[in-house]
Amino acid sequence: MSHIVMRHVHKSYRTGSEEIVALNDFSLEIDAGQLVVVLGPSGSGKTTFLNILGGLEPLDRGEVEVGGKTVAGLPDAQLTAYRRQMVGFIFQFFNLLPTLTALENVTLSSSLGGSRAHDPEQMLARVGLSARLHHYPGQLSGGQQQRVAIARALAKNPALVLADEPTGSLDSETGVEVLQTMRQLNRETGQTFVVVTHNSAIAQIADQVLRIGNGRVLEAQRNPNPVEPRQLKW
Repeated sequence: MSHIVMRHVHKSYRTGSEEIVALNDFSLEIDAGQLVVVLGPSGSGKTTFLNILGGLEPLDRGEVEVGGKTVAGLPDAQLTAYRRQMVGFIFQFFNLLPTLTALENVTLSSSLGGSRAHDPEQMLARVGLSARLHHYPGQLSGGQQQRVAIARALAKNPALVLADEPTGSLDSETGVEVLQTMRQLNRETGQTFVVVTHNSAIAQIADQVLRIGNGRVLEAQRNPNPVEPRQLKW
């Protein structure tokens, strides 16, 4: 069953008199529970795709469905509810609140999940940070901060986790550790992960690889034998 369906999505931006097309007849399907890696060069439409899927940007035309429910064109209040309840975001630069501890950052997110949410301490334990609950972001390494960000994204128990260049600001060893955490959680929870990256090596861990360029899906390829992140070399 397809968890995500996008049909003929178009999105453009206007700069002065110039129209810049970010997505053009963009269509795809992603099955529930997959870890999907989306590859493409800068300017290919990766971030726009992620923002539309996450309900952060409107589209000009087309259809977007997540879990059988239409996302495109929802009123603002319903879009806010969708983002809070259905989607967890993991960003390249972590976006942790510097004045809150790791536990407080995750607790803030879990409070949005209501009765569905996971216990914040248990989520931090699952990403190997039981000993860092009361540390502030500035007291953590880059890899530890990203693992807090993963725990924060999953704490409200979303059906969909969107990661925008989650290893882009990490060294390769730390990046592998972060990807291993994401792969393990994907398998344990059955949540759908969509990982946008320019690093083609990461495609080896995916259940499905999407290659995009010029605002379109150029190739959608299933991977029957994904490798473990710890086996990656880049």
